[in-house]
Amino acid sequence: MTDENALGRFLRSRREELAPHDVDLPTTGRRRVPGLRREEVAVLAGLSTDYYTRIERGRECRPSGQVVEALSRALGLRDDELRHLYRLAGLDPAAGVGTTSRTVAPELRRLMNRWDDCPALVVDRALDVLARNDLATALHSGFTLGDNLVRMTFLDPFGRRFFTDWDRVAGETVGHLRLATGHQPGHPRLRDLVAEASAGSARFRELWERHRVVAKTRKDKRFTHPSVGDLDLTYETFDVTSSPGQQLVVYQAMPGSPSEDGLRLLGSLAATGARR
Repeated sequence: MTDENALGRFLRSRREELAPHDVDLPTTGRRRVPGLRREEVAVLAGLSTDYYTRIERGRECRPSGQVVEALSRALGLRDDELRHLYRLAGLDPAAGVGTTSRTVAPELRRLMNRWDDCPALVVDRALDVLARNDLATALHSGFTLGDNLVRMTFLDPFGRRFFTDWDRVAGETVGHLRLATGHQPGHPRLRDLVAEASAGSARFRELWERHRVVAKTRKDKRFTHPSVGDLDLTYETFDVTSSPGQQLVVYQAMPGSPSEDGLRLLGSLAATGARR
């Protein structure tokens, strides 16, 4: 699924999320549509309404860096949203260049396998799972579609039981995938994945059309595992600099917490199963 006007759709989605009072504008007259008007964004960014309208409608696809910065300030974009906007405008030299390797370095695999108390996995920009350590494999053992985080969240029925705060996870997952389309617009894997998830999940379609982007950094997550119950974990995400596009995701439990005990039990169950 290729969005030929991804830049304009993203700007429109951000504009529609803002109310006049969010940007210190007076509210005048009856508003027929949600969010800011195009002319209001143009004024805030110091652009003509005609020029901004051309950008949003896809007739101007390569605005300058100065225009991108001005629009970012006008719309109050976060850092990850600004970087996404740069890529959509063709101003990130790395966007769309090359492909992410699907091979995880043996050295990284050895490092992951040394963490017997921390589930760890490597994903690419399409959120395909390229590698897991044993504890992450045990953590995700209930999934049938375990090869991709989007498919796990939206297409595998187990996902709604496993992710305790499913709605939040769903929004973040789509935001991560939307961010990937700025790096590699039109990539066949991303196109096919979006088409598959859209066909299989109305909720995915709804979230995808919001054009929100979310960078994968640090978050708290709660899982409900069928063997060990609730697990409250924190994950950290690290870019694998030797393989651009790959990210290492490491989960950990608070020391001394019931979740640490749960991970320890999960590891023990996995080891017992492997010996049988």
